[in-house]
Amino acid sequence: MTDLLPTRLAEVEAEIYSRRPEHAIVPSLDRIAALAALLGDPQRACPVIHVTGTNGKTSTARMTETLLRARGLRTGLYTSPHLSSMRERICVDGVPLGPEEFVAAYDDVAPYAAMVDAAGPVRLSFFELLTGMAFAAFADAPVDVAVIEVGLGGTWDATNIADGAVAVVTPVALDHTAYLGDTVAAIAAEKAGIIKPGAVGVLARQPEAAARPLARRAAETGVPLRIEGTDFAVTDRELAVGGQVLAIRGLAGDYTDLLLPLFGAHQAQNAACALAAVEAFSGSGELDAGLVRQAFSAMTAPGRLEVVRRSPVVIVDSAHNPAGMAVSLAAVTEAFGFDTLVAVLAVSADKDVTGILEQLEPAVTSLVVTANASARSMGPGELADLAAGVFGPDRVAGAPRLDDAIDIAAALADEAADGTGRAAGAGILITGSTTTAGEARLLLGAATGPAGGGQEPGQ
Repeated sequence: MTDLLPTRLAEVEAEIYSRRPEHAIVPSLDRIAALAALLGDPQRACPVIHVTGTNGKTSTARMTETLLRARGLRTGLYTSPHLSSMRERICVDGVPLGPEEFVAAYDDVAPYAAMVDAAGPVRLSFFELLTGMAFAAFADAPVDVAVIEVGLGGTWDATNIADGAVAVVTPVALDHTAYLGDTVAAIAAEKAGIIKPGAVGVLARQPEAAARPLARRAAETGVPLRIEGTDFAVTDRELAVGGQVLAIRGLAGDYTDLLLPLFGAHQAQNAACALAAVEAFSGSGELDAGLVRQAFSAMTAPGRLEVVRRSPVVIVDSAHNPAGMAVSLAAVTEAFGFDTLVAVLAVSADKDVTGILEQLEPAVTSLVVTANASARSMGPGELADLAAGVFGPDRVAGAPRLDDAIDIAAALADEAADGTGRAAGAGILITGSTTTAGEARLLLGAATGPAGGGQEPGQ
């Protein structure tokens, strides 16, 4: 099959992309449950750590998986959306499924998917089919534990056919309001659906409006909660070359001198949640400090404040809502302290674009607006009009394509070098969505971790 593999992979990806996109929600677990039943309920083949929240889900899931793998467990990891390749979403032992493995996973599931499609008025969606493939791949591996990131929400998310032994909720904020509700409380109530009897809940520090429905759900299901700031916390954090050094009070012990090669207080918070989740999962007391340090030093977060070029420094980031943009900008300010920061922004039209712009404005010297390849991307003209209202027209430039926008940003950064030929003190931040970050990584040659070609991640 080797010679035909690229063609077959392209066919499989095209078929999956032809389905209803993951952001077009039809609230029901019936379709994915029917598919799982035909597959032998692979979501029950191993224990699950289930991760939801508004921001930080993917990073927390990746960190949790890294800690588990450092302890000698064989892991499955299911995350979304992807940066460059659909295959990134399904990892075994920290490695995305290879082309042949991905095609095999699809071929195993496809006949049963066709049966579910034929049985009802609504076909399986893009995300439902990939979720079935992930659970099947993890059962076939087999893995010892699967870390599963919710796609959207919680209660009605396709991943919620699994019953998590640990349910992790990262910070909840306003996002996807058309599907999840227009208040933080409503969104938190939807995300609380992953908290089920028999689990342990691990909650990041939450706004009060989110904390109440999460606590209510835990009380209703008899689930004990482990809460950041009460049961575990980051107790010390210092900047270091390429990241930060942390001390964390965990559920069962204190862990010091943890080198985390990621930027921002929010990533420290994500790491603390991941550590607490693994402690809760192990149930065996304090983790080996050496293994924890080893795991922390190996943690990565592609597309999350990722430096992809230097001179000038170019950072790509997946922030796609105001809360996410706020913590990203705080991290950039803390870790880099640029005199001049030029931002390149391409964002989905269904986001709180004005809120995102308002977060960018105090930290950004100049803004270059553009579009990414997603059909949901706001057009550069409309985005420029909104940006001018926040930044003023003199601070806003535009380009129809992301590569052109990056060139404009580079010229603005060079101009800040005052003729020295070095953009000292100037940086470029490319942000607005996972799609934007993924395309920028490819354009700038940074997509060496999550590999392959892709289309629309969906956020």
